[in-house]
Amino acid sequence: MKLWMSLYAMVWIALIEFLLAMTPGGSTILIYLHVILGAAIIGITFYNFSTLRNTRIAGRVKRIAQASFNISIIVTIFGVLVFFDVGRTQIIPFNNVSIYGIILFFHVFNSFAIITQAAAIAIAYDMWEEQEFIEETEPGVVPPMPKQKEW
Repeated sequence: MKLWMSLYAMVWIALIEFLLAMTPGGSTILIYLHVILGAAIIGITFYNFSTLRNTRIAGRVKRIAQASFNISIIVTIFGVLVFFDVGRTQIIPFNNVSIYGIILFFHVFNSFAIITQAAAIAIAYDMWEEQEFIEETEPGVVPPMPKQKEW
């Protein structure tokens, strides 16, 4: 798979993950599909990071890709804890929230970080590959889409 395809696929897979997680009732099939796509996210974030690392793209994009991979591991750890209902009955007296609820919060919070970073990486790579960072535009003007290269 070409890198640009993998970068944009990551955004769409993460979006599908959110849609699966928000499905009311959460059947067993949807839960296992969520787990499978979560494992795919780890693989894709690693592929994206390792492939970007071997390009000349700006260091910031490489660091964001590395952070996305690291966060995918953290999300997986929280996901495994949620899957096995760790801390469901243990309540923190201060705010009356279970340990499970806190773990679930961090699972979702870090998942949002992945999807936002995935979009940023994909757009930055696309712009770098097309050398769009070199061209400036006039303030107040939105230029039309450039014509496609003919193959």
